[in-house]
Amino acid sequence: MPLILLLAGVSCGQRKNSDKTTTTPLMSNPSTENSELALATFGNGCFWCTEAIFQQLEGVSKVVSGYAGGKVKNPTYKEVCSGLTGHAEVIQLTYNPSIITYTELLEVFWQTHDPTTLNRQGADVGTQYRSVVFYHTDEQRQLAEVYKKKLNESGAFDSPIVTEISPLSEYYAAEEYHQNYYNLNGNAPYCSYVIQPKIDKFKKVFKSKLKD
Repeated sequence: MPLILLLAGVSCGQRKNSDKTTTTPLMSNPSTENSELALATFGNGCFWCTEAIFQQLEGVSKVVSGYAGGKVKNPTYKEVCSGLTGHAEVIQLTYNPSIITYTELLEVFWQTHDPTTLNRQGADVGTQYRSVVFYHTDEQRQLAEVYKKKLNESGAFDSPIVTEISPLSEYYAAEEYHQNYYNLNGNAPYCSYVIQPKIDKFKKVFKSKLKD
């Protein structure tokens, strides 16, 4: 099936660059208490946008915006935005594999951003916006590598996929004002003019996978 880049070319660069860092991010334990649930962690640009997308999926019970892949403990948003900590903006989601598989999550991941631009999504430039799959298990690693290989071989993109596939070591939840951003700020100009059109396109392609 041809790949549709729903979000390509749309920039998160105009989003509000808040300096509110009163809430210190806490490291999230990459595990779940319910044995029927699993975790997945993806970085594909602005986490306000990607959070709003993955929240729509049936079988996904929780989505938390955060930071992963860096070298600084408890990074703040301001530090991550500097590009000097090595972190990527990511979402970590809790999902039920009996309802939605990891492969289906990968499908959504790769269809909702441009995985061929190194350290860039639209006008957002820097390692914090890199395309990355942080795997929690060896099975997730294998599935991600196979999917990436098949996409490259299929010619779905004009350029090679540069998505990083790395083990998740430490993950930090972002400050509280970043969480559930679209649902809490839906009338804000950024949400109305940037995030909402992405969600509308996403729903048309993945309507069979959406929550009621």
